Amino acid sequence: MNGNFVHLHLHSEYSLLDASARIKDVVSKAKQLGMPAVALTDHGNLYGTIDFYKACVSQNIKPIIGCEAYITSGSRFDRKGSRSHIYHMTLLAKNNQGYKNLLKLISKAHLEGFYYKPRIDLELLKEHKAGLIGTSGCMNGEIPQKILEGDLKGAKKLAEELSRLFDPNCFYLEIQNHGLKEEKEIREVLADFAQSLGLPLVATNDVHYVEQEDAQFHDVLLCIGTASQIHDPKRKKYPCPEFYFKTPQQMAELFNEFPQAVENTANIARLCDVTIELGKNHFPSYTLPSPYKTHGEYLRTLCYEGLQKRYDNISEQIKERLEYELSVIEQTGFSSYFLIVWDFIHYAKKEGIPVGPGRGSAAGSLTAYVLGITDIDPIKYGLVFERFLNPQRVSPPDIDIDFCYNRRSQVIDYVRKKYGERSVAQIITFGTLGAKMAVRDVARVLGMSYQEADRIAKMIPPDPQLTLERARELNPQLDQLWENDPQSREVLTIATKLEGLTRQAGVHAAGVVISEGDLLDFIPLSRGEHNEIVTQWSMEPIAEIGLLKMDFLGLKTLTVISECLALIKEKENILLDPKQFPLDDKNTYELLGRGQTIGVFQLESSGMVELVKKLKPGNIEDIIALVALYRPGPMENIPAYADRKLGKVPITYDHPLLEPILKDTYGVMIYQEQVMQAANVLAGYSLGESDLLRRAMGKKKPEEMRKQRDQFIKGCKEKNNIPEEKAIQIFETLEKFAGYGFNKAHSACYGYLAYVTAYLKANYPVFYLCTLLSYESGDTEKIELLVSECRRMGIGVLPPDISKSEVRFSVEGGSIRWGLSAIKNVGEAAAEAIVESRKKRGSYHSLFDLCLRISGRTLNKKILESLIKSGACDSLGRSRKELLESLPAALSAGSITSKERLSGQQNLFEEHNFIDPTDRQSSAKGEDYPLNIRLHWEKELLGTYLSSHPLDEWMSWIRLFQNEPISSLKELADNSRLYVPGMITHIEKKTSQKSKKPYFKLILEDQTGHIEVILFKDNLSSSLIDHWTTTAFVVDGQLSCRENAVSIRSEHLYTIEEALQSLPTSLVITVKEGQGGADPWKKLYELFLENRGDIPVVFRYVKNEGIICNIEVGREFFVKLSIPFMEKLFSLFTPGSINLELKKPQYNSYSRRKNERSS
Repeated sequence: MNGNFVHLHLHSEYSLLDASARIKDVVSKAKQLGMPAVALTDHGNLYGTIDFYKACVSQNIKPIIGCEAYITSGSRFDRKGSRSHIYHMTLLAKNNQGYKNLLKLISKAHLEGFYYKPRIDLELLKEHKAGLIGTSGCMNGEIPQKILEGDLKGAKKLAEELSRLFDPNCFYLEIQNHGLKEEKEIREVLADFAQSLGLPLVATNDVHYVEQEDAQFHDVLLCIGTASQIHDPKRKKYPCPEFYFKTPQQMAELFNEFPQAVENTANIARLCDVTIELGKNHFPSYTLPSPYKTHGEYLRTLCYEGLQKRYDNISEQIKERLEYELSVIEQTGFSSYFLIVWDFIHYAKKEGIPVGPGRGSAAGSLTAYVLGITDIDPIKYGLVFERFLNPQRVSPPDIDIDFCYNRRSQVIDYVRKKYGERSVAQIITFGTLGAKMAVRDVARVLGMSYQEADRIAKMIPPDPQLTLERARELNPQLDQLWENDPQSREVLTIATKLEGLTRQAGVHAAGVVISEGDLLDFIPLSRGEHNEIVTQWSMEPIAEIGLLKMDFLGLKTLTVISECLALIKEKENILLDPKQFPLDDKNTYELLGRGQTIGVFQLESSGMVELVKKLKPGNIEDIIALVALYRPGPMENIPAYADRKLGKVPITYDHPLLEPILKDTYGVMIYQEQVMQAANVLAGYSLGESDLLRRAMGKKKPEEMRKQRDQFIKGCKEKNNIPEEKAIQIFETLEKFAGYGFNKAHSACYGYLAYVTAYLKANYPVFYLCTLLSYESGDTEKIELLVSECRRMGIGVLPPDISKSEVRFSVEGGSIRWGLSAIKNVGEAAAEAIVESRKKRGSYHSLFDLCLRISGRTLNKKILESLIKSGACDSLGRSRKELLESLPAALSAGSITSKERLSGQQNLFEEHNFIDPTDRQSSAKGEDYPLNIRLHWEKELLGTYLSSHPLDEWMSWIRLFQNEPISSLKELADNSRLYVPGMITHIEKKTSQKSKKPYFKLILEDQTGHIEVILFKDNLSSSLIDHWTTTAFVVDGQLSCRENAVSIRSEHLYTIEEALQSLPTSLVITVKEGQGGADPWKKLYELFLENRGDIPVVFRYVKNEGIICNIEVGREFFVKLSIPFMEKLFSLFTPGSINLELKKPQYNSYSRRKNERSS
């Protein structure tokens, strides 16, 4: 009978990278085998408890909640010795009290006992034993280990001790049989103990995967977890393929000598009965001030106070909306929730911590707006409350809040102090093996080269939700590889089995949970990397057991805005409030129309730049629409939106009643709220019902959709007499857009922030870019981009200077001065010391003066070298070469003075015979290092070139061959073919592991950034090797995108001269009407005749009214392109007037690999 055996020792994927059994597969298997119950006993954690509980209940199987705990023979507080004294013990919750105790035990193992593993000890077990069943554990239990060591007396004594520790009849001697000789020895001894001590035996299988054939996949998973390869003889490996979910018959045969041990599994299952209450809220209660008696009463008072502040004229519409919202909030029991959120946001604002205008659907609530929780007026922007809190589908509201990135922790600390340290924790998050990661991991384990693994992974589309099977359907190349390449097939087959498994635990970037009492009464806890207290359950289970979860997000844009406003106040004595910024500022919309959106929130990606330039937003609604449109799904609406906005297509509406709803988006449905409002206006849906319609359309469940369709058609007829055919057409339109429509409330919040940053950049560009540079000082790519943007806007970026620089970037006149802490190796402490001493005692006169003033601990050799090489000491009047040569003497003098200062001795400079080698009569600087070396140091230490750029002399040439600047390449599609011009800053020759052929790894750089180039050539010419640091090149290649990194694969590297001779198909000269006189044309005529060749020439003539005419010259004026020819051409026309039409880039990675295989 199947009910006579139940698996009580089972590991799921939450035994991270040690087990591959998925919870749903475990429960399905138990159901298939007719088992009445099954246990979950993951290693040292309760990560999977709620998922497991729900899966079992859904299949009418009893869930047995357990854990294979780590227990130490000493104290859990000991932190000495190796992990050899950490043992395993199986614990099962017999009842709800046992479940609560299990939560506490495993939590305290993590919070108090973590040393290699989360450990409990006998003291803790004794304190929380009630309601628990314990066993002696697997072969790694302390009793089995003593048996294997020959200490039978010690093993027996411990068995007696544990049997007394647990409640009567709640301790079992666990026996296993995976065919191992050690297990046989343990079984025999434990059988004797059972006889002599009167203790029951229980039979288990140490389940780590579901089916026996899964053993090979589990083996690869172990290799991933231990970072080893499958062929490594020393790696961790299970001894046999027996750790699977065996049938009751198999278990009965394995333990035919111990039938009672098998029977006891069913007995234990009958004893275990745990109920986890889901769906009941355990939110903390906000403490009311006197004289308020209810949360609803106090909330109403605060709302009406806020209403007076928010609106000059309070209309009946506004009052009715507020009353309606308050009634829904009170009916659904969320008044206290709103007060909790209001309280910590009120605290943040009172403390000057920047808070975002809102996020997500909460901005649709007038209550949130008048309380100051959000700053977006839902009436003005047509936002819908029911999208946030639907009275017809009550679920806890979700208010996510953006705080200043640097001060977010202050708000969390406030909440922790208010509700108690034991009631607040951050929330865990689990990373899974995505399709790409699974392929890379499996390929590495099987010994495949990085390049081959990368090749397969890149065939998988970059959708994190995509499975390998679906990727195979979408990409015929991947399917072909699967079918025809045995090695790749093995990788993909194993990866398919492992994808989606939980890989690691981390801390959610924003999630915080708050409970009505001690969290340990509800959930298990753990610690994060920084020792912070973290839940063992993720967001969804926490919500399901009814705890209050909130997102406290750190948004750097808020920090940047706040610091920019402070800088403007400090320098200009202008106090700005973003809430008072006019939303029709001409400068702001002109800046956006020009596509100058570097540093503008949400609008700075290259794709968005092109969209903004094309659409030229003219009001805040246009910006809100852009934020909604530029994301996967809604992007499909961009052409329709653009055509209507630009007047190419007339704006039409399927029904006149839709005009007020769709007017702001030019007749195109973009937002989820528009779907809801359309159903409300056309078919008489309440807004609550229309939210249910929106959800149903998103889920596309046929049964539900049929019901909704009928209701919509009926409602259209009854309310507005709309014919059935028209109603069906409108319903289908709504259905199409609801699938990928975006939440307008969120777009409004982030669109407003985008506007604020654009306003600051347009009207206070020096201050805004200065703040951005300070904030991004650790990111060299961003720094390079921002410095380039400063130059483009005509803002000078001044070099670091110990006599003028502040700690961070600062405004100096109309320019930005480089901050000392933004020099590599310098850091905040040294920068602060330099600035503080300068402010107290005046400017520095020499390197010796600097070293004598500041302690050697603060200002060491490496810091001083970085200051000198970056140019920060140039104002001392000596060359960098002189300063570096005098550095040892200056450091020595500083060291002596510092020691005397510490010992209390007088240390006036004049009392010592220090000789400063740079202290001489002549004011002229001595010999310095060559410019290229100084520029190299600037780039290395500042992340960009400041005094000049090695490419400055080549910029006219770079522009001729540039499809996109390097900084924008990451926005392009993988495998895009293109020309990339720039300067080579690094060359390294390497050899392919697979083909054994040589190739070159280059770093190519332009004025916006750098990129890695893999050049498949056997050799480079000697002239190129000799001159690669002094000239520019053009790469013909194919873009390779891997996660967050991009590189280029190429076979062709051209000098500018070679590129001029090989790549152009025509020369295009743009001439504006009325440009120049007769003289340039005469010179051009002579120049063409002197350089006859095969390249056609086209004059692009631009008339004053903007009409363009292309004029092709006769063959007698075709030219031969060369550097001298082009230089003369540049002298006759502005560089921007000269363009080249180029051949299509030739490189093809697929053809190259094909040729490589055939050779």
